Amino acid sequence: MSFAQRLFATSSVDKLRELSKGKILRRALSGKDLIAIGLGTMIGGGIFTTIGTGVKGAGPAVIISYLLAGVTSFFAALCYAELGAMVPVAGSAYTYAYATMGKLFAWIIGFALIFEYGISAAPVAQQFSAAFQDVLKAAGVQLPYWAQQSNLIMHGAWWQLGLYDFAHSQVDLVGALFVLALSVLLSIGIRESATTNNIFVVLKISALLVFIVAGIFLFHAGNLQHFNPFGWGKLSPFGGSADYNSTVQPYGIIAIAAYVFFSYIGFDTATTTAEECKNPQRDVPFGVLGALGIGTLIYCATAIVLVGAVPWNKVPIKDPLVFALAPLHLPFVSGIIIMGVLAGTTSVALSSLLGQSRIFYVMARDKMLPPIVAKVHPRFKTPLNTTMFTGVIVALLTLFVPLNQLLNLVNIGTLIAFTVVCAGVLYLRHRKPDIPRTFRVPFVPLFPILGIVFSLFLAVFGLSRTTWEWFAGALVIGLVFFFAYGFRKSNPDEIGPVAEPEGLQMVD
Repeated sequence: MSFAQRLFATSSVDKLRELSKGKILRRALSGKDLIAIGLGTMIGGGIFTTIGTGVKGAGPAVIISYLLAGVTSFFAALCYAELGAMVPVAGSAYTYAYATMGKLFAWIIGFALIFEYGISAAPVAQQFSAAFQDVLKAAGVQLPYWAQQSNLIMHGAWWQLGLYDFAHSQVDLVGALFVLALSVLLSIGIRESATTNNIFVVLKISALLVFIVAGIFLFHAGNLQHFNPFGWGKLSPFGGSADYNSTVQPYGIIAIAAYVFFSYIGFDTATTTAEECKNPQRDVPFGVLGALGIGTLIYCATAIVLVGAVPWNKVPIKDPLVFALAPLHLPFVSGIIIMGVLAGTTSVALSSLLGQSRIFYVMARDKMLPPIVAKVHPRFKTPLNTTMFTGVIVALLTLFVPLNQLLNLVNIGTLIAFTVVCAGVLYLRHRKPDIPRTFRVPFVPLFPILGIVFSLFLAVFGLSRTTWEWFAGALVIGLVFFFAYGFRKSNPDEIGPVAEPEGLQMVD
């Protein structure tokens, strides 16, 4: 086989379908669990942290920005649902790329998903830490200065270790311990993790519903008069200013749509647990589309109430929901919102770590990563090695690195993954039209093409050149690992379960 043939070798869809019938991972999840897992990643860190900046940058038209990001996600969700039901194997977009476009594209998408899941969990953990410390301060407890937040001070380039000012730097101790605790929970078992996640999803959605209901009493239609103060923004390639940096404020509907897109990231987490579903052909489409639909309704309702309750130019970036309800003079309502922040960040981090560990698991099973990463624990029936490895890395990032300025990498990685998934549907409809599909994207090829166009539009016109440069640099590093190990070791014809301890059985 030539170099090019090995580079673009694809896995067999039929073989992947057979692999999904194996009994390695514990099949314990229902469609409702997948909706909760999707909402667990979607709602929380995104809506609570992006809506203030979104209103500042788009005014009341932030509602349109949320809708634009939601429409982009909708077309991608349809494609995820078809592929997830057709190839019910863990791994999400990585697996779909391997089955359609080949080994190289699969690695690129697997690497991009690290930004969506792994990296995004770190700043969410830092958000939890900040909210938790606010609660401690209200109770008269304050952590030492060095343990309050991640702030690694340096007086030069990052590789010049001697220039780090460790004496005056800070670490986020609460956030790091929080990540490790969630990783241990995920290692214990998927059933226990899903139950915990469901509880937190109910808590944070309840908090947002309380805000919507309470905020209606403060709604004034006059606050919507200057609906679109900044227009569509700068419509030029790489002209977006949506950098997650406190000194940069994005403006215009397009840039804000790229910014608040972070709120939608995670509905596809449901597809990463396809091998742990009781009925993946039914549950995966139900979970993906259900999570996106519920999340979009809540986001738009929250945005409408916020800009109706407070003039858009007076909405603060920090704690905008609590600020909006202050005129009601109901402290317990503010307490409910804070509870929602804590529950929201917990479930987002939990679902993000779950998705990342499952993607690493499948990549290792395909020998893109060392096989030991995919080893399933004989008692807990979970990929314990990859779960704890992911947890330790994310905990270190949470401990030392303020990642707010890197969050746009999460967006660009996800938009590229969406593009490949939509293209994968088109490819398989053409090359494998007879494969049974329990769910089919309507209006093919129109809807998948719209998914590609919308995703690339937000990535190119909504994100900055700096974001693309950072992503390209990170991708080069990832490709070095690919050619050093995965390219040589992986073989699509040899995809299958890794060797497990004798007596390992699936627990229904």
